[in-house]
Amino acid sequence: MSDTRWIAELAARVQREGRAVLVTLANATGSTPREAGTAMVVSTQGVFGTIGGGHLEFEAIRLARDALAGASAPAPWLVRFPLAARLGQCCGGVATLAFSPITTADCAWLPDAVAREREGTAMDLVTVIGAARDAHAIRAASSATDRARVVTSDDATEVVHTVVPEHMDVLVFGNGHVGRALVRVLGVLPARVEWIDERDCEFPADAPAGVAIVATDTPTSEIRDAPRGALLVITTHDHALDFELVTAALGRDDWRYVGLIGSASKRNQFEKRLLARGFTAAQVARVTCPIGRAVPIRSKDPGAIAIAVAAELVAIHEQCMSSADFVPRAQGVRPA
Repeated sequence: MSDTRWIAELAARVQREGRAVLVTLANATGSTPREAGTAMVVSTQGVFGTIGGGHLEFEAIRLARDALAGASAPAPWLVRFPLAARLGQCCGGVATLAFSPITTADCAWLPDAVAREREGTAMDLVTVIGAARDAHAIRAASSATDRARVVTSDDATEVVHTVVPEHMDVLVFGNGHVGRALVRVLGVLPARVEWIDERDCEFPADAPAGVAIVATDTPTSEIRDAPRGALLVITTHDHALDFELVTAALGRDDWRYVGLIGSASKRNQFEKRLLARGFTAAQVARVTCPIGRAVPIRSKDPGAIAIAVAAELVAIHEQCMSSADFVPRAQGVRPA
């Protein structure tokens, strides 16, 4: 599951702190903790993302912080880490990391990168190593897969990171025990979550980052305006509202997932009512109820249900992203 949130985080830290270091796994040979294209942002005030943890990440953060401590930012550089021989990690592969110090004087490309990531536009982020020209550039995407590679020419070495945003848009309806637990779990994933309920006073003050709280008296309107390909999870306290939301959801055919909390008997009851409303059996079959059933657990604890549902959503999202029908937006193309 690709996480491209580091682009916005890099821009925010450069704006706030004046400089940061982007660490990219530029090449991975053999067994490594993460795949090529994984990125991490290091600043004096913290770290965002992970390149796999362990001694490799510890050394990467140390080198990045050394660069940040200097009077001026160094040019981008590469470091090759044989994981077993140099770091004592049992993975045994070789990880080549690209270190790219970014300052306010060298970030003209970042706003465009942030905009493209937000819109889901694929792009190549190019870091130039050892040449007397701009160290960073954006080019048209050269791949449909989020990955990085090192390209060497006569005058320079380039780290070409193809970034393919795979936005996982999730709408969670309901602010009960399961809804709250699910939002907490989704908060640690690269997901864009809308959390929707009629009860404004019930939302916690510490919702996870990336979660937009929507307090509304007309929750069905959020279904009408939701992005194409979103995943819907209906967990409200009111069966009548659940039915309204399912009915509204079945009015569109572009969802990746429509999940409804409840038992097998609730599903049977809803099926009969939906068929009576004129929906076809194929339409009704699109509703997943009980939710989380793809993960074979028996617990009815809200936290356990939330973990099972989140796993179900991630599996569906990854399946959709790997489908031959998925085509990332090319550079320069803006959605209507």
